[in-house]
Amino acid sequence: MHTPTRARDGRQQSPRRRVHLRYAVHRLVESLRREDGAATAEYAVATMAAVGFAGLLVVILRGDEVRGILTDLVRRALTTAG
Repeated sequence: MHTPTRARDGRQQSPRRRVHLRYAVHRLVESLRREDGAATAEYAVATMAAVGFAGLLVVILRGDEVRGILTDLVRRALTTAG
């Protein structure tokens, strides 16, 4: 049978408690190693990038110069087809 040891604060610590602490530390380390939420985080980053890009396109397309270019392009397409 194992003899009790002293904890950091000077109290006695049973072997059963040491095993429990070792198991708790092991579970914590294993949970930190897992990548369960990695895919979700990647989707969140990709979504935020897409939203930022869409916002940039809205700002660019609201400009008068771009609007004129697009209107001219549509007019040419319609007159060439008709």
